[in-house]
Amino acid sequence: MSRVLRNPIALGVIALLLLILGASTLAVVPETKQAVIVRFGEPIRIINEYKPGEDFGNSGAGLIARWPFADRIVWVDKRVLDIDMDRQQVLSTDQLRLQVDAFARYRIVDPLRMVITAGSEQRVSDQLRPILGSAIRNELGKRQFAALLSPERGQVMDNIQAGLNRVARQYGAEIVDVRIKRADLPEGSPLESAFQRMRSAREQEALTIRAQGARQAQIVRAEADATASRIYAESFGKDPGFYDFYRAMESYERTFGTDGTTPEGATSIILSPDNDYLRAFRGR
Repeated sequence: MSRVLRNPIALGVIALLLLILGASTLAVVPETKQAVIVRFGEPIRIINEYKPGEDFGNSGAGLIARWPFADRIVWVDKRVLDIDMDRQQVLSTDQLRLQVDAFARYRIVDPLRMVITAGSEQRVSDQLRPILGSAIRNELGKRQFAALLSPERGQVMDNIQAGLNRVARQYGAEIVDVRIKRADLPEGSPLESAFQRMRSAREQEALTIRAQGARQAQIVRAEADATASRIYAESFGKDPGFYDFYRAMESYERTFGTDGTTPEGATSIILSPDNDYLRAFRGR
């Protein structure tokens, strides 16, 4: 034994073996990672597993021990991850072809299921990316282009997120958010054609609104004229003299231009003082 201790090569070999043994036994789990311990191909426990509402620093991260050469650690990210969707062409219900860019954010909430079904976060992203594109095409294909520019867009995003979340749970993931970065019309003739259709639709809508306004105005004027005629008839029945005087005053106002519709001095009338038209000026 003493001869071994005096041999530097032997000491180096022993130190190397101890270092390898320690590295195979001890490991440090970061706060940002979940560790799935796999023994002979079978998952046996999870360290630093994600729990909603858990305080930072109290999740079990830190130095851990495992059986050397028997246990293997599969690292699973604990943070929110992103899925960038390739640009998709979507046909809306108003026959507009849209170029859509979108992304989704997700988190691994069941690392054991993720390890069994996918094996890594990258494979989860690869599986969810085409599902995200399909969900966006299906949802936007049910709506008009104007829906993306209105409060209805929030409901569109919620529907896409719900559909994508059902698939994500199969891989131990949870969809945190889905957002459309851009939804543009293609450049060139399709864009100009779409603008022309939108302009024509708005002009047609304006004509319809003006026609409805004119119809409503005619109804209001007719009702007002009918009410005025009824009031005049009632007043004539109560006091024919006052009614005759009132109508004469209205006629004078229009004829002599004092109502503002005819410029002053633009009309000349020559009548005899005894003319019946000027009877209201003679008093009783």
